[in-house]
Amino acid sequence: MPDHIVPVNWELATDANFRNVIKRGTEHASPSLAHSVHVEVSGLKSNTIYYYRFKSGNEISPVGKTKTLPAAGSSVASMTFAFASCQQYEHGYFTAYKHMANEELDLVFHLGDYIYEYGTNEYLSPTGNVRAHKGDEIITIEDYRNRHAQYRSDEHLQAAHAAFPWVVTWDDHEVENNYANVIPEKGQSVEEFIKRRAAAYQAYYEHMPLRRSSLPHDGGMQLYRDFTYGDLANFYVLDTRQYRDDQANGDGSKAHTAESLDPNRTLLGAEQQKWLLDNLGNSKSQWNVLAQQIFFAQRKSGSSTAPKFSMDSWDGYPAARQHITDFVASKDINNMIVLTGDVHASWASNLTTDYNNPEAAIFGAEFVGTSITSGGDGSDWRADTAKSLADNPHIKFFNNYRGYVRCQVTPQQWRADYRVVPFVTKPGADISTRASFIFEKDQKGLKEIEANTVPMGIQMSNEVEEDRHRAHARAHEKQLEKKRKKEGVTN
Repeated sequence: MPDHIVPVNWELATDANFRNVIKRGTEHASPSLAHSVHVEVSGLKSNTIYYYRFKSGNEISPVGKTKTLPAAGSSVASMTFAFASCQQYEHGYFTAYKHMANEELDLVFHLGDYIYEYGTNEYLSPTGNVRAHKGDEIITIEDYRNRHAQYRSDEHLQAAHAAFPWVVTWDDHEVENNYANVIPEKGQSVEEFIKRRAAAYQAYYEHMPLRRSSLPHDGGMQLYRDFTYGDLANFYVLDTRQYRDDQANGDGSKAHTAESLDPNRTLLGAEQQKWLLDNLGNSKSQWNVLAQQIFFAQRKSGSSTAPKFSMDSWDGYPAARQHITDFVASKDINNMIVLTGDVHASWASNLTTDYNNPEAAIFGAEFVGTSITSGGDGSDWRADTAKSLADNPHIKFFNNYRGYVRCQVTPQQWRADYRVVPFVTKPGADISTRASFIFEKDQKGLKEIEANTVPMGIQMSNEVEEDRHRAHARAHEKQLEKKRKKEGVTN
């Protein structure tokens, strides 16, 4: 693009053919924002579908479809949305978005790792990289802009953006793996990293559907925010990267120490935590929903005598999690839903006031969505599947295929459908529902409403075949773990 401002005309219509254009205007695309435009249109009807397009010079964009929110406090009988995360471009094709674009959805959440910062083939998938990042690891504003542009060149990602309104938040790879606040993972001084983070935040704002209220300034960016969906749900979009204390114990999966158990450690920062608790305390909605990045429920690994926990997730900040849990318990909140990405697998968990007590009260559910591509081709079982479920009885589901989660919500019931594809290393995968769970506000926890089936027509004829499949998965996972340790790459 030339280094000057370019006028961009936009139109909003009630029909896809633009016979009834109700709003139009001109934005000025500036080089300072990578020639992006962020149009905020007022005076629209609530809970209504609209179509939009842009024109610049002789070029006309494809048509996008969006939908306004129901009026705050209005009676809403149902909503349907999907959430996704973790789309490493090199690890596979974004086929899941092709299927998502054909769903009937009110909106889409993206929960982080929209891009990955690694250079070409620095992060190798266990099933092989099938596309290539352009260039080395990204550092500068131009690097981040070009990486976003490369990801946005994918036709299926474009289709999903054009089909629905999106609500986005970041995790770590939009900047650098496992960074914390202004502390880099490796290789840079804090001063250098602050400049890198500012460049990454700038490019993220430019390429995401965000309001001007999120425009970065002073090296930071206002990303956490909330909105209501009529009287059905309050959504709280969290930022668990920008304000957190550094990971304890040198990061990784470790036993708890005095450092990780420090009651003063924060994941959200004091201001964001207060904002969240104030909103939860005042909510009158049927559901309270945290749209965020990292595993919220406890997830133990290791042994019974020497348990380990992820220092990068809420497990690494247990006092911060307990503060929210205690607040929820004090307000008798029983309608909490947590939406999560990050871990490249599907999980479903009950949220309880004490994960070490099987009789503890259940106050909500966490639905963890698998990756779009990160990790390459998936599998039904992993080597750690049986042990993970046995060690964490509040976790009711764990699956390793790729895809997204579709949620269907009514005032009485929350349903989550785990939509998965059998492979991502070549185009053309079909999609199926691997499992469906419902959560009702009865303190009885998650209920599976469809029997577990191995998707895509893979049948297990008898117990011998099933045991063989599990043994193969365990052997495969051991090989992958050796490879991961050798490469030194984390989620």
